[in-house]
Amino acid sequence: MKHAYRKPYRVKRRKSIFKSRFFWLGLLVFIFIATLFYTLFFFEAFQVKQITIAGTGRVSAEELRDAVENKLENEILFLKTKSIFLISSQKIKEDILSKFPQIAKVEIKRTSPDTLSVWVAERAELVSWWQKDTCFLLDGEGIIFEKCPSETSLTKLLDQKNTTPLNLGEKVIEKEYLEKILETHRRLTNELKIEVEEMAVFSNEFDAKTPEGWKIYLSPEEDLDWQLTKLSQVIEKEIPPERRKDLDYIELRFGNFAPYKYKEAESIID
Repeated sequence: MKHAYRKPYRVKRRKSIFKSRFFWLGLLVFIFIATLFYTLFFFEAFQVKQITIAGTGRVSAEELRDAVENKLENEILFLKTKSIFLISSQKIKEDILSKFPQIAKVEIKRTSPDTLSVWVAERAELVSWWQKDTCFLLDGEGIIFEKCPSETSLTKLLDQKNTTPLNLGEKVIEKEYLEKILETHRRLTNELKIEVEEMAVFSNEFDAKTPEGWKIYLSPEEDLDWQLTKLSQVIEKEIPPERRKDLDYIELRFGNFAPYKYKEAESIID
């Protein structure tokens, strides 16, 4: 009886993982990524250490620097970092504009691997804006940005349109409306030689008050040139200079006439 021949069984030895080129390639890739990760986010040379500030006047440079400093720190894998690559310029800008209403514009640049440069443009006061007994500085965009002393040489605008308390940084009047009011003030003073003590601003009208106590009623929705033309004619032809102090008001908002009234008179004179 013949026995079947069996081929001897050989155990194949596994190739060591350390001899696998894929292992070493993967390890090199991991080391490269880990090194790059550490370099970008934790390497000392890329940690923000210096903040330069330019353009401040009203705002304290130290307070501004502190505000920026508070926005630098980030956290990765429970580790804190001030890597310049993680800095969000937009968030810092928004925070500065929110905390400092005196600032109108912010620019932030990375000037070196560890330095952040912050440049600001501050608002310039154009007039004083009064809500009851509180005075604010108002810029050309119609934004109040700082409280001012009651004694000021700025043109005085009385707020008769906002009933709720105002906050710094708030837009209290549209730029176009403000420009019309200031243009009226300029022309009354320079062209018509009428001194203006203050101007009251309502939602759909504004009044100019003279030191003599009489008022001029104007509309921002009507043609400004025509309103001032009517005023010029009635002042020149109908109201003698010596009688101006007796005026109560001159109405310019409606039609082709400029009705006016003396303080003691009951009827309006056309």
